[in-house]
Amino acid sequence: MIEGALLQYMREQLNLTSLDFKRYLYDQINWNNRLLCLTGGRGVGKSTMVKQHIIETPDEYSLYVSADHSYFTTHTLIELADKFVKEGGEHLYIDEIHKYERWSREIKQIYDAHPALKVFITGSSILDLLDGEADLSRRIVMKHLYGMSFREYLELVHKIHVPVYRLEDVLAGKVQMKELEHPLPIFRQYLRDGYYPFALEGDFQERMQNVIRQTMESDIPHYARMSPATGRKLRQMLSIVAQSAPYKPEAQSLANELHISRNDVPNYLLFMEKAEMIGQLRDDTGGMRGLGKVEKVFLGNTNIQYTLVGENAEIGNVRETFFYSQLHVKHDVIASRVSDFCVDDYTFEVGGKKKGKKQISDVENGYVVRDEIEYATPQIIPLWMFGLLY
Repeated sequence: MIEGALLQYMREQLNLTSLDFKRYLYDQINWNNRLLCLTGGRGVGKSTMVKQHIIETPDEYSLYVSADHSYFTTHTLIELADKFVKEGGEHLYIDEIHKYERWSREIKQIYDAHPALKVFITGSSILDLLDGEADLSRRIVMKHLYGMSFREYLELVHKIHVPVYRLEDVLAGKVQMKELEHPLPIFRQYLRDGYYPFALEGDFQERMQNVIRQTMESDIPHYARMSPATGRKLRQMLSIVAQSAPYKPEAQSLANELHISRNDVPNYLLFMEKAEMIGQLRDDTGGMRGLGKVEKVFLGNTNIQYTLVGENAEIGNVRETFFYSQLHVKHDVIASRVSDFCVDDYTFEVGGKKKGKKQISDVENGYVVRDEIEYATPQIIPLWMFGLLY
């Protein structure tokens, strides 16, 4: 018999879950895969998506557990899966898998031992879930959930439904927003507190501080086997980046300020990037998905920027951070040799409402991205429209 405490935990979690709003990835997931993993940063809504699916499939015999539940102090995932299957269980959902030490080995064993059981796991974006103790690469299907787009924020917070636009449609001026005549005030609010679904729950700044603290001082050190002191240095590094983002990577000066080895700086930045606390804009020397030279370091999203810097956040940096955070979800974004960004076959210069075309005047497929304007004109696209891509 499955322990009553686990069943009660699942019931309580499902009772707290609303079906009113679903993230962009929900309908893109094949929930019938035998082994499926959803990764993403803290607070972006992974757990909610799983619980919404369980509620919407009541005919399936499902069990939802969290890998950090006290049950697992004396029991293993394998024991739970064995019991569940013997009772006719069909779908096992394991949240926060990165908090379970032997997760990859046991998940592989469960997969091999119970071919009729479908297993869904969620984990932190910091984890390379294919780099565990066991080889899951041939067995697991991976999906990644990013924070909310401006389009999703409009739906969740303001009940304004806007379709997803392709980048080509945005550039062609095909965006229509009849439900919202003046989007700029809401867009400015999104930049401050709209990237995370908990924007509706109140105490946003306190929640954001907790996301940053837990990610930098717990998630990354746990994964990388760092000391707590190193975790605090990571958080200090994030603060330094925040003060001047987009940050020009200078490994030696950063190492001197933090009293760490220069050789550790690229690794620390990479961990922070995986955790979605920062984004690293690379050039094209390593290919679109390669490891080209890092030209700029952005914060992961504008909510992090305003949380760390407040009203001192430089608006030009905010604009570029927003553009990067929205575009890199579905597109390759690299540094431009003549402007700010290259995305696929397009070049973009990002600025305020008076930004001119000079830097892209001789560039094929060049566009100016202007903040503080409502409508598109040839080669000039409002910044907020790039928040409608997913």
